[in-house]
Amino acid sequence: MRCFQSHRYVYVIPLVVAIGAMIGCPPPAEQSNRPMPGPSTTVPPAVTAPPSVTTPHAAEPDKGAPPAEQPGQEAPGAEEGAAVQGMGKLVLVALELPAPAFRGTPVPLEEPNVEKPRGTPRPPFLAPEGTVNLARGKPVLASSPAPASGELDYVTDGDKEASDFAYLELRPGTEWVEIDLGEEATIYGVLFWHNHAEARVYRDVIVQVSDDPDFLVAETVFNNDYDNSSGMGIGPDMGYVETSEGKLVDCGGVEGRYVRLYSKGNHVDGKNHYTEVEVFGKPSA
Repeated sequence: MRCFQSHRYVYVIPLVVAIGAMIGCPPPAEQSNRPMPGPSTTVPPAVTAPPSVTTPHAAEPDKGAPPAEQPGQEAPGAEEGAAVQGMGKLVLVALELPAPAFRGTPVPLEEPNVEKPRGTPRPPFLAPEGTVNLARGKPVLASSPAPASGELDYVTDGDKEASDFAYLELRPGTEWVEIDLGEEATIYGVLFWHNHAEARVYRDVIVQVSDDPDFLVAETVFNNDYDNSSGMGIGPDMGYVETSEGKLVDCGGVEGRYVRLYSKGNHVDGKNHYTEVEVFGKPSA
């Protein structure tokens, strides 16, 4: 009798499965481990569709927008009072600019490696609280023992207006001026003017900071010598047209006492001119 009942039970299961399949009922529990049909055939698309399908397009993030900034890593110049990692709170540094000496900023067509003028004012200069011009009235040295014209102290006397009598002129070739800040400082920016009475492009403009007055060891913060014609390495920066705004170099808080600026003439003639140099920072001590 047991064998007969067991034999019947074996054949009942397939019968139940077959009937269930015909009327749409789920299979018995014993069959639940069998592979199920894929979502595309048994589950409505609205349930299994990815978010990109069910979420309205207008709610998707803008793929062209920049990534959100992380706290403590805002870019300098973005907002007064912002904080930069390692610098603390940043404030607007007021820059006193001379009057423009000409209108427009034409770009010399045959001069290579020159950036196009922005056509708008330079973004604000932000630096840590307490940042000041450390170069005002500080002593200046030059590569030429006898300048072609002008005086060394013109470079830090505060007079930055365009004039034929207010700049230091050095002989042609690669020449430099050097400012002794008097003590080691944390430097956030260097702002300088060559001869901005006309739209000149000065070549091989290189700015370095060092603790050594002979610059045997130095950190380069700007270099637009694209062909290494001054023998100090090819620089990644672009040339630019002189204007009354001067050239502001972001130094990122480099440490040093001496600042040296090189040039190798300009696209008009081979002369090197320096009207004013300002070094913005704070004493390190």
